[in-house]
Amino acid sequence: MDYDKKLMLFSGRSNPELAAKIADKLGVDLGPVTLKTFSNGEVYCRYEESIRGADVFIVQPTCGNPETGVTANDALMELLCMIDAAVGASAHRVIAVTPWFGYSRQDKKSAPREPITARLVARMLEAAGADRVLTMDLHAGQVQGFFSVPVDHMTALMMLSNYFNDMQLQDLVVVAPDAGRVKLNKKFAVKLGAELAILDKERPAQQVAEIGYVIGDVKDKTAIILDDMIDTAGTLRAAGQTVLDAGASRVFAAATHPVLSGRAFDNLAESGFEQIVVTDTIPLRAGAPDTIRVLSCAELLTDSIRRIFTDDSVSEVFGGENQLF
Repeated sequence: MDYDKKLMLFSGRSNPELAAKIADKLGVDLGPVTLKTFSNGEVYCRYEESIRGADVFIVQPTCGNPETGVTANDALMELLCMIDAAVGASAHRVIAVTPWFGYSRQDKKSAPREPITARLVARMLEAAGADRVLTMDLHAGQVQGFFSVPVDHMTALMMLSNYFNDMQLQDLVVVAPDAGRVKLNKKFAVKLGAELAILDKERPAQQVAEIGYVIGDVKDKTAIILDDMIDTAGTLRAAGQTVLDAGASRVFAAATHPVLSGRAFDNLAESGFEQIVVTDTIPLRAGAPDTIRVLSCAELLTDSIRRIFTDDSVSEVFGGENQLF
């Protein structure tokens, strides 16, 4: 009996634009699926065609999307429902493509009686039936250890470094926003041929950070501050001002995930950054400042999905350089 495995791609409601780009690059149509939220807030999904025996890739970063009316928690629940429905419909494999892994910052106990929610989410995805997870630039490497299924970890480091290399900026210095991001920023600096500096930062409470001073020479240089995400951007704004106060002539920011919650747009608009470069793992809300530049990660995710489907090496996409922690 001849048998050809099928690749089928479906999108949740958190980032349908990214899923459409991936489908276009794969040369497939997004599969038909009904997704809705009942009046009581419960999420519902149903695949509108047979997925029996297929490798089902579900594109659903666990973020909110005001355009489609889902919150971050809706997106997570919707992903779980889509995985469970695919397993129940006899899919061959179910792969969660969640480039933004929500709750990833809650990867340890910082105070007594706190949950380790990143681990909880990992267990939920596995319990729903995900065979593997494809994600990007996790907040901390140990999150991979919360899974017993394979985790393919992508990084936007090459995309971002290529972007800044094309700008041909002079006298570059890469500034790590804190000690925990030194290894990542050091790799970034090597790819740009830049020097490295570090910001002294303390975090007395959640979503609160205090910037002390710059360790390293930034005077009369073009500084780039690289992080994995930008949330409220209050810390990033203060970091940019600290670097400028230390004598930098220009300052840029780069991050993979534009969470951009709360007063993020105001903070970025009032900051001294010439450009803030992010990717489309999370869709931008309306009203973003003109200084934000969005690079698409669709090509990177497409290549990874293709390699997972054909059982090729995913790490070859990065030449083995996607272990950033």
